[in-house]
Amino acid sequence: MTRNRLATFRGGFENSLEWAVLVLMGALAVVVMLGVGFRKGGAALVWYDEVASILLAWLTYYAASLAALNRAHIGFPKLVAAASPTVKMVLVVVREVVVVGFFVIVAWAGFRVLQILGGTYLVSLPSVPARVSQSVIPIGAVLFIVAELLSFAEIWPGLKAQRRARAP
Repeated sequence: MTRNRLATFRGGFENSLEWAVLVLMGALAVVVMLGVGFRKGGAALVWYDEVASILLAWLTYYAASLAALNRAHIGFPKLVAAASPTVKMVLVVVREVVVVGFFVIVAWAGFRVLQILGGTYLVSLPSVPARVSQSVIPIGAVLFIVAELLSFAEIWPGLKAQRRARAP
């Protein structure tokens, strides 16, 4: 994939994640306000707690993917910055392998969970399959993997250039 196409894909992916996060945040805010309002009015909604927790899980996975795309997750930037260009490249590659490997396992486990949940439904909304709410696990893991790989593709040329610039 050329750099322009990669940059275009990354921009579209980031824009999609931003919109998803905004929509999920808005939906969570509306559900919580409705739940509080109805409870205050003496007619509590039976589904509000379950739906709010599901929305929070979805928001967490999507926002984490957005943070990964922007390399805004917890890391050791000072350690990496202090390393020589060769060590820096090794640290970045090891980090990518560990993180992507972890999320491959999460995606696999998430797909297994969806198979196990066949035929089960939400407690407070019996017409909604549990698979819908739990599908965030494999979907979020795949989004995180894509975000990691895109951000890696973005920083790798700079790391290689640093290494070449320091070579004797």
